[in-house]
Amino acid sequence: MRKYKNKLASRYTNLDLEILISTMNKKSLDFLEPMFPFLHFSNFSILIVNQTQKDSLLTSDYPNIRVINSFERGLSRSRNLALQNATKKLCLIADDDVVYAPNFEKEIVNAFNSLADASLITFNHQRIGLDKPQKSSQEIHKHTVKSIWNVSSIEIAFSLHAIKNNNIIFNDYFGLGSVFETAEEFLFLRRSLLQNMRLYYYPSVIVSHPKLSSGVHEGQDKLIFARTALFYKTKGKLAYLWLIKYLFFLLRNNYIASNECASKFKIGISAIKRYKEIAKIDSKIAE
Repeated sequence: MRKYKNKLASRYTNLDLEILISTMNKKSLDFLEPMFPFLHFSNFSILIVNQTQKDSLLTSDYPNIRVINSFERGLSRSRNLALQNATKKLCLIADDDVVYAPNFEKEIVNAFNSLADASLITFNHQRIGLDKPQKSSQEIHKHTVKSIWNVSSIEIAFSLHAIKNNNIIFNDYFGLGSVFETAEEFLFLRRSLLQNMRLYYYPSVIVSHPKLSSGVHEGQDKLIFARTALFYKTKGKLAYLWLIKYLFFLLRNNYIASNECASKFKIGISAIKRYKEIAKIDSKIAE
């Protein structure tokens, strides 16, 4: 792995990092214990956004662990609430079912200290039960619109000042619990690139995530719906052609049956229609 050097090698320390966790319906902090198997979670600065009901609140007695109980729904709204309330110089996006590697915080801090112009850095992660990390590249490189397609939200760390200064937020209409249930991290990174921010990939594996069956969600109605809307948002009328190609891909790989193509096509068309309806009343969807 090629090293980058700069004159500000000590500008960040471990104390500058805050972990932003989105979760739902938690009543205790017990879920944090398996996330940090090598050191007690109270040793880290953590901000938890707990989407819950008013009669079931999460609290913390640890000064380093802050909790916001939110009565909204949607992953992007949870992420945005965390962004609004974060306080540290560096922030790491987190889910509630990940497991952090020993010294993960040092890897993040070292990466930002070695890449002086970085506003945001994505790292690598590994599926629990697999031997190899998700990404094979061992080279540091700048991100492009093409490369950010393969980024998971749990790999993203950023300078809070840079994100706030450029008004970068998650799109409320995309992500789990939203109208279109995918691609919130892609749109977050894409918006950062469009603001000419410097985004890098750094190959250190900082976190593990539960293993998912390959292709388990491919062909689902909600995924076709969300992906078609995303493509319409980014490519406009080309989305109609993309939808046809996408359905052929799903058919060739046995994710859908031939007798499902017509109904799946209608789902994609309905997604474009829904996107247009929202855009007429809320321009934020296009951001």
